[in-house]
Amino acid sequence: MAKRQASRAQHIGASETDRLLLSVAEGSQDAFTRLYDAVAGPIYGIACQVLRDPARAEEVAQEVMLEVWQTAPRYRPESGHAMTWMMTIAHHRAVDCVRTARRAAERERTVSQRESVPAFDDVAEAVEALGEREEVRTCLRQLTTELLQPVLLVYYRGLTHAEVASVLSLPLGTVKSRLRRALTHMRHCLGAPR
Repeated sequence: MAKRQASRAQHIGASETDRLLLSVAEGSQDAFTRLYDAVAGPIYGIACQVLRDPARAEEVAQEVMLEVWQTAPRYRPESGHAMTWMMTIAHHRAVDCVRTARRAAERERTVSQRESVPAFDDVAEAVEALGEREEVRTCLRQLTTELLQPVLLVYYRGLTHAEVASVLSLPLGTVKSRLRRALTHMRHCLGAPR
């Protein structure tokens, strides 16, 4: 569609475009239809060149043509050709669209960064939790293998005492006894009263 309209624009000279725009300024809908057919393609082209988004460029071209209809009485032929005047409007409108999109993206980025920065209390809690985990790891490393195995199976794998007894091929009483000794050692290691 834009290519067809662009080729029509080549058949209308600058003076004809000027005359059509002056008729549009006087309220002629027929002149606007002819002007639209002549310039919509080039206006779409400049919008597409600036925006690099055909769908958005089409919207901008429609907005520009509406603005041309509404502001045609402001056009002064002595200031330049109608085509130059309309293409300037199109360029400004497309650049404004790019700036608006950039500002919106920047606002979204700023909001996203603010939301992703944890509050001080969250950071303090995370650091404290890491410290506690490291203490637990240190205490676990001090356990013998026979005490460590049931602790890992119960507290880290979620097995019941009976399942641990089955996995380790031990009597249930032995598993419970080893768990008690391991937990007593862990309490002592972590500084809790026995």
